[in-house]
Amino acid sequence: MKRIGIICKAGRPEPVDILRGLLPWLKERGHEVLLGPEVSAEFGMPATLREEMPLLADMMMVLGGDGTMLSAARLVVGKGVPILGINLGGLGFITEVNRNEIYDALEKVLLDKCMVEERIMLSAFVHRAGKKVAEFIVLNDAVINKGAPARIIDIETYVNHSYVSTFKADGLIISSPTGSTAYSLSAGGPILYPTLNCIVLTPICPHTLTNRPIVLPDSFTLELVVRSGMDDVFLTLDGQSGFPLKKDDTVEVKKSEFFTRLLIPCHRDYFNVLRTKLKWGER
Repeated sequence: MKRIGIICKAGRPEPVDILRGLLPWLKERGHEVLLGPEVSAEFGMPATLREEMPLLADMMMVLGGDGTMLSAARLVVGKGVPILGINLGGLGFITEVNRNEIYDALEKVLLDKCMVEERIMLSAFVHRAGKKVAEFIVLNDAVINKGAPARIIDIETYVNHSYVSTFKADGLIISSPTGSTAYSLSAGGPILYPTLNCIVLTPICPHTLTNRPIVLPDSFTLELVVRSGMDDVFLTLDGQSGFPLKKDDTVEVKKSEFFTRLLIPCHRDYFNVLRTKLKWGER
């Protein structure tokens, strides 16, 4: 892995502080670094557009939180470039390396001593009046939600063309195992081991309390039909971008043909991650 692309969370001083020591450390070991425009000028280096990095780099590093990591995952879709996440944010479920572990983790990664974990991604399609009008790929989740706090949405739901229910709720979350510790968890969904081959359907504040999250095989296809005539219903992708939905739009969600390849720290114990991040066992 000679050429390393580094993506930083813009507007934060921490990435610049880290790079002051990291760039010469990598150069001494014969590695070429590609920096995005948000930090390249600080070090007098030419800027590499984010869109170009996956085409040029052997691996990517993300200095930021899970949000920056999610945008990087979508950036490398179809390129097969592995990503190492350095957590400068809050919980950091997918940016697993802490700041004080950077050099130790990088040394092992660059010596091919750490495994690459493949995480499933989801494809979401919006069909309107018989035509596909939008298509997205996400790592965490696709969410149908609303803007008006006092109203609920009717979402007619099918799994493999079999009718499940018409959920009356604030929305629905369709999550990958990686995304099970994100929005789905806060809505009462289960925690899934990140390499499982499944999808979670989690209602958001359902009107009927017996509507509970359901775990489905990732070979299944979900079809979600918006039956409410509201103007402020959206499909939200990884919590970072949105697409406005209309009455009778169908959102189709299924496993993507692409995977996100994450470089996993050699010492990583997922259950320790859960205990630490979620403060299990504390009083």
